[in-house]
Amino acid sequence: MTLDQILIMISGLGLMGLIYWFFFGKNDEIVAVEDSVDILVDGGYKPENIKIAKGKTTRLVFKRTDPNNCLEEIYIPDFKIKKYLPLNQKVEIDLAPGKAGVYQTHCGMGMFHGKIIVN
Repeated sequence: MTLDQILIMISGLGLMGLIYWFFFGKNDEIVAVEDSVDILVDGGYKPENIKIAKGKTTRLVFKRTDPNNCLEEIYIPDFKIKKYLPLNQKVEIDLAPGKAGVYQTHCGMGMFHGKIIVN
């Protein structure tokens, strides 16, 4: 093997490792919420994953600071919620889930995602 082949192989392995880490190695942080949570909408949702109690009303307060058109709406399909998020304004959504489970959230184009974990 020549030096060029060895360098290309090492670079390829490094790139494969970076791709694996980016897609599969991230640990999703889960934020436990009592009564209310502020969710910043800026290049995604922060926090992205929240945990709430079953049968208890929890207020989600979204504030979009990202002018990206994709983030103009929030969908929570299992609760039949679709809300417009105006730029730099707070939008409140009250949830009172009746059963435990993991519920997906996403933007209008389905590019940015989050989870609501109910237990």
